[in-house]
Amino acid sequence: MSVLLWLGPVLLPVLAAVLLAARPGPRTSWLLVAAPAPAAVLALLGEALPALRLDWLLLGVQPGVDDVGRLLLLLTALVWAAAGAYSRAEVEQHRGYAVLWMLALTGNVGLIVATDVVTFYSAFVVMTFAAYGLVVHTRTDAARRAGRVYVVLAVIGETLLLGALLLAVSEAPGLCLDDVAATVATSDHRDLLIGLLLAGFGIKAGVIGLHVWLPLAHPAAPFPASAALSGAMIKAGLVGWVRLLPAGEAALVSWSDVVIVAGVLTAFAGVALGLTQRDPKVVLAYSSVSQMGFLTVLVGVALRVPEAAPVALAGAAVYALHHGLAKAALFLGVGLVRRTASRRTHRVLLVGMVLAAASLAGLPATSGAVAKGWVKHGLELAAVGDAVGLALSLAAAGTTVLMVRLLLLVPGWSAHGTAARPGPGTSGVTPSGTATGTASGTATGTATGTVTGTAGTSLVPWLLLLAAVVAATAVLPVRVLAAVDAPTGVVVWDATWPVLLGLALAALARAVARRRTLPVLPVPAGDLVVTCERGAALLRQGVVSGGTIGARAVRSVAVTTAGPARWARDRQVLLDRMEAWTTRRSTGAAMAALVTLALLLSLTLPGQ
Repeated sequence: MSVLLWLGPVLLPVLAAVLLAARPGPRTSWLLVAAPAPAAVLALLGEALPALRLDWLLLGVQPGVDDVGRLLLLLTALVWAAAGAYSRAEVEQHRGYAVLWMLALTGNVGLIVATDVVTFYSAFVVMTFAAYGLVVHTRTDAARRAGRVYVVLAVIGETLLLGALLLAVSEAPGLCLDDVAATVATSDHRDLLIGLLLAGFGIKAGVIGLHVWLPLAHPAAPFPASAALSGAMIKAGLVGWVRLLPAGEAALVSWSDVVIVAGVLTAFAGVALGLTQRDPKVVLAYSSVSQMGFLTVLVGVALRVPEAAPVALAGAAVYALHHGLAKAALFLGVGLVRRTASRRTHRVLLVGMVLAAASLAGLPATSGAVAKGWVKHGLELAAVGDAVGLALSLAAAGTTVLMVRLLLLVPGWSAHGTAARPGPGTSGVTPSGTATGTASGTATGTATGTVTGTAGTSLVPWLLLLAAVVAATAVLPVRVLAAVDAPTGVVVWDATWPVLLGLALAALARAVARRRTLPVLPVPAGDLVVTCERGAALLRQGVVSGGTIGARAVRSVAVTTAGPARWARDRQVLLDRMEAWTTRRSTGAAMAALVTLALLLSLTLPGQ
């Protein structure tokens, strides 16, 4: 029985993928809701189960889950189940989508229960590249562009992680993740390893500068996939940091400072960029960037003081649980508003979204207040100073403003709105930020945007997820993290004043905006990547222009030194090759060079 409990979370999604590919339709689409159930059971019972070791699989697999892993596993199960309920209509028509959905779920669950490097990295890779299919599923230009950005950054991240893991495993006594983390702490190449791990997992976590795929990929995917991406899969970066960084092994003050500063900047940048957006899904994507900043700060705290590491990492798991459930509820709520035409249903959805938004803002008596209590407790144990706590409180005020912005945009996104908006069920955003989309499932739209049909519009899964937003963070950490020094309580004023400040700032901005005296600089979704794309286009034009000038120079020299026909032929061959390399193979060449450099670095460093 224990074998089934350990392997069920991974095997059931794989079997479901086979069944959905062979027999798509209403009789099998319920598997999207059922497939995450074994993961939820394992999260609740994992502590009492005997260990399982499979020496015949890969290089020896021994699944396991600690207290932090149990919270993250339960979050993953709840988010994937709720999101799966709204993907049923989609998978009934697209077999490939169903397979990719299940593979992404398999990888997401597998990396949480993995205790060895091979299983962890394999699951991480499966989840990463299966998610690419979810991002580009709608086949719009925006989706394809988002997919290109996502997969390039994903490959960079995988390369950094592979280099770090190869180097760490070469020094570790075994493949166990705990052994590897301990080896990182004592390695002669400690700083290199920590840098690679922070950057590799930082891409998945959306740390500032590495976040650019999030505001493109989340809006491009169908809204249930966006909920899974932002609610669960983005936490894979946190899982990697928790499992492989030497938190609790040594005091790494310098790296702690770097990570904490990066986390604070991420929290503020996500808010600032999100406030310039008009698409609710892009606003939510930037909100995820901001919220991951809070988690990044806790990872920095864990690296700073070994004694505070258990509390800081437990606090990160609690915050991830809170954020994942609330953000999934908001993404699903935005999608349901666009799928349904009933004004009464819209009112229910808006009320529920206000509750989820208040939770993200950290209003007292919500899951956000509980999660921020854990954050403050970790900061106090690490004695990092009041400046970091004040900065995070101000970032929480910014989150309140961002949530107000979201709630003001949602009515215009609905079927009754008059603004330019996507069709039902979509997800795409053009480079200029204009929402686009196509119908999904069996929902269809008229010229005015009125949606008919009932597939995928039931509110029951969403209401259950909303109930989890209210109750899970308040109840589960107390029971699951009983061995950790939990915060004694929440200071009401500490949780209240950032929300009040945020509401005051939102009201002030609203009042000023009515007078049209508040210019807002439009920032396209993807921010930095748009700048890079424009720079690359200019560079390409320069290369082509330079090639033309060079060709003229070569021809003039050729005419004076050799036969014109020969030089013209050779010049044309050379120019054709240069143009093909610069215009069509630049991305592939850059990635190949990066992979080669990382592998050579990991294999040729002194002391190997």
